[in-house]
Amino acid sequence: MADVNHTAFRPGTFLLVGIPGLEKFHLWISLPFFSMYIFALLGNLVLLFTIVREQSLHKPMYLFLSALTLADLLLSTTTVPRMLAIFWFRVRDISLGACLAQVFLVHFIFVAESAILVAMAFDRYVAICNPLRYVTLLTHSVLRRIELAAVVRSFCIIFPMVFLLLRLSYCRNRVIPHSYCEHMGVARLACTSIKVNIVYGLTVALLSVGIDVVFIAVSYGLILRAVFQLPSAGARRKAMSTCGSHLCIILLFYVPAFFSFFTHRFGGHSIPRHVHILLACLYVVVPPMLNPVIYGVNNKQIRETVMSIVLLRRWHKGLCAGYRGGAFPGWALLR
Repeated sequence: MADVNHTAFRPGTFLLVGIPGLEKFHLWISLPFFSMYIFALLGNLVLLFTIVREQSLHKPMYLFLSALTLADLLLSTTTVPRMLAIFWFRVRDISLGACLAQVFLVHFIFVAESAILVAMAFDRYVAICNPLRYVTLLTHSVLRRIELAAVVRSFCIIFPMVFLLLRLSYCRNRVIPHSYCEHMGVARLACTSIKVNIVYGLTVALLSVGIDVVFIAVSYGLILRAVFQLPSAGARRKAMSTCGSHLCIILLFYVPAFFSFFTHRFGGHSIPRHVHILLACLYVVVPPMLNPVIYGVNNKQIRETVMSIVLLRRWHKGLCAGYRGGAFPGWALLR
């Protein structure tokens, strides 16, 4: 039987387990995941619509935020629907092509989001430490180049992972103990050596994302130094409020991602597998859910813009009802 299981072949499909060890609780686990996914979709769509619609928000900080919002939408939509299909309908089969596409998208979006967070940290650094040059440094052409560079960098870093997985010969064991396909989870099913995959994954984590973390840390170190030198207490509070929301998002993004990454490679049996997989699943839905809340609550301009859009729609509906009824009850909404 062992010889059969270790016979090398190219699988047509893989089997995703979901959360190993917690299969009997999948239905209950799916309820908060579904709720968080719907909340993430609605929150990010509202935030993206608000930024695109409102001309006054077409500034570097908000344009970077819209890119982060789009990445959050893609990340959660790439993983959560498939996860819910496993939890609800036990649809565990996934084709090799779909699995590799999911591997590419999950890691591509992660590296792209990391680059966006670097850009947002640079934006805050220029706005607080060098405000007189803000408009000249962060022009719309520069923003487009930064966003294009983030996409190209992510593609060049992650695309080789697909070929590293395609070159492997896989065993008869097609079961991936996860809720979605990710690089090392697929690679560990191979019968051949995966040393190249391990080295490349570590290199990507340490030299690309790790450098991003260093740049962000340096930027916010300089920002905090400049903030504490501001003469006005109100200006310090405003700067700290903006930076605080950014730091919350950065921590939500990097801490669970690096925990999952290093646990998968070095955790061994010290951390139960279901804990690791559950945290990896939460990572793809919790930050996308909380990002709109953090920015919507802490950013006065976005909050006021959303409220003005809601009130305008209410007034428009009331005005239309007034025309249909021969009166103008819509004006009452403006009082």
